[in-house]
Amino acid sequence: MNAERIHGGQSEESRAAANRKIVNRLRRAQGQLAAVIATVEEDAPCRNTVQQLAAVSKAVDRAGYLLIANALTECLSHPQPHGSDGPEELEKLFLTLA
Repeated sequence: MNAERIHGGQSEESRAAANRKIVNRLRRAQGQLAAVIATVEEDAPCRNTVQQLAAVSKAVDRAGYLLIANALTECLSHPQPHGSDGPEELEKLFLTLA
């Protein structure tokens, strides 16, 4: 076995990479939200504001989907006893984003 430590069904390295992707998406959304605020403050045309707002919404949604996908992968590859997020709970979380 290589030097990676295994946690559940994923290595710590792959979990860290997945978390970096999520954080990067959220940081991108944060920047896009700042742009939305700027367009409102500058009284920019509605079209520009709505386009920026749609980009923020999409970025946040994708971060949420990625978070749930990673949790599902973990859940299915290494089921936990009661008290943790099982497939049913993760499905409910997914549907809150839909």
